[in-house]
Amino acid sequence: MSLTCEYFLATQSPYVYLGHARFVALARRYDVQIQLKPIDLGRIFSGSGGLPLAKRAPQRQAYRLVELARWSKYLNVPLNLEPKFFPVSGDPAARLVIATQLAHGTDKALDLIGAVSKALWVDERNIADDATLQAVADSLSLDGRSLLAASNGTSVQAAYDANTDGAARAGVYGAPWFVFEGEPYWGQDRLDFLERAFADASARKG
Repeated sequence: MSLTCEYFLATQSPYVYLGHARFVALARRYDVQIQLKPIDLGRIFSGSGGLPLAKRAPQRQAYRLVELARWSKYLNVPLNLEPKFFPVSGDPAARLVIATQLAHGTDKALDLIGAVSKALWVDERNIADDATLQAVADSLSLDGRSLLAASNGTSVQAAYDANTDGAARAGVYGAPWFVFEGEPYWGQDRLDFLERAFADASARKG
């Protein structure tokens, strides 16, 4: 039986940006199939006691910037701490990722997540803008126009809602969030623990 890991994410999260490539590499190294689940982080926050950035206490907002700078330096991953287009709605990008997954499979959708996250956190582009999303998709040799049209369909919205409802039932309250063999891991700073779990499961399987 193949190993699988649920990956709950929101493309606008800086922690998704910092951890995405590392997580994908780990899953491929240990032959773990990724169950990709973009979610509406705003709905998750409102249902779990979380607050959007602008409503958090000043000291929490200040420390967030310290942590982001620290992780960016440690991982040697470029990141603008306060990009021009943030906060930003993650809904259009999430629906585009789902449309891409439905049309082209999980690997292409994973590539798109990385590119969209980079567009926001490195290139300071507006990932809620259709033209930006189309250009990002086109840069991956995807048909951005067609995928954007598909992203507005009822099947994509239904999948997005189902992902978010499933996240709420699973106790998710942030992103990225991983569930492997029934155990949750919250945040890119828990990837070391997730790797140990992958390694142990792979050894048992092998």
